[in-house]
Amino acid sequence: MVFSNDMNNSSKPKLALIGVMLAIALAGCGKTEAPEKAAEPVDPNVVELTPELQAKLKLATVAQAEIREVLRIPGSIQVDEQRVARMGAPVTGRITDIDVVLGQDVKQGQLLATLNSTELAQNQLTYIKAQQQIALQTKAVERARLLLEADVIGAAELLRREAELSAAQADLNAARDQLQILGMSDKAIAQISQSSQIRSYSSVSARLAGTVISRKVNLGQVVQPAEELFIVADLSHVWAVAEVPEQQVELIQEGEEVSIEIPALGQRHFTGRLIYVGDIVNPKTRTVTVRTDLKNTDHTIKPDMLVSMLVMGKPTPKMSVPVKAIVREEDRDHVFVQIAPNKYRLREVTVGSEYEGFVAIASGLSEGEVVIGDGAFHANNERKRKELE
Repeated sequence: MVFSNDMNNSSKPKLALIGVMLAIALAGCGKTEAPEKAAEPVDPNVVELTPELQAKLKLATVAQAEIREVLRIPGSIQVDEQRVARMGAPVTGRITDIDVVLGQDVKQGQLLATLNSTELAQNQLTYIKAQQQIALQTKAVERARLLLEADVIGAAELLRREAELSAAQADLNAARDQLQILGMSDKAIAQISQSSQIRSYSSVSARLAGTVISRKVNLGQVVQPAEELFIVADLSHVWAVAEVPEQQVELIQEGEEVSIEIPALGQRHFTGRLIYVGDIVNPKTRTVTVRTDLKNTDHTIKPDMLVSMLVMGKPTPKMSVPVKAIVREEDRDHVFVQIAPNKYRLREVTVGSEYEGFVAIASGLSEGEVVIGDGAFHANNERKRKELE
């Protein structure tokens, strides 16, 4: 019994200690910690600017502005039809000599080719015979007058011979006109009158000074008057000709200044003026022909070169912002729209044509919204810097 009491007495402090520890553990398990407050998400497209940076910006209001669209129209270079001459043979004949080559510069009246023509020889013979008849009929009239004075013949005979002289004169005039039609000059006809010698050679001469841009004849070739043998063009001025879709014709007007790009010349830009806007629509292509006159004093521009004609359309009111307001991000266009006095949100927009420092907005903005008009680049740098923090 004594042993049992001792055991009970020695175990009580240990049991009390264990109880206290259990109570503390249970109290700790029952305690619930308060959860931490979640951080608010940051919009990467919103930037809050410092007063210093805000002072460097210029704001603009989205509003209507007169915008002129640039129409890019494909076309080609053509010769000025008012500065081109097409030469053919004046008579039927065989080419005996060619005096020019393709691309050669010639003067007005310069010999291009020579041909031998039996037709020309035959007409020259007719002229010589008509001239001889004039001499015979003139002498006959003079003799008839003398005979009439001597009372050998009557007045009727004199009148008959005078009528024959008039007919011979008409034949001579007709023969001369035919020679002129066949290309003979007055000087050449006068030489035939003096020498009475037939020259069966005819020449093809340049009718204006310029460049031989076409030659369709070879030695020995028999040619007809209807055939085109040479084309000579003055290339100091050329035409840029394009076809404008009928839906865009109302946007352009004659007299407008036009910029011409020529890929073959390294995208060089030439400036001209729109000299012609067609009055009819091509029913097959639904286009209207337009022409621009270009100076070409150094002959750099060649006929048939491909071009792009840049024509400014008529002014039309469109919702626009300054060009400097546009920010290019990931190959897309954006602007910074004000959402608070010093807060701006980057917003994607669709842009149109640019004109005199403004760009048309097709979508993404509403009229009256305020955007950063100048300094958008700095605002975008600040936005990127904040995003990296």
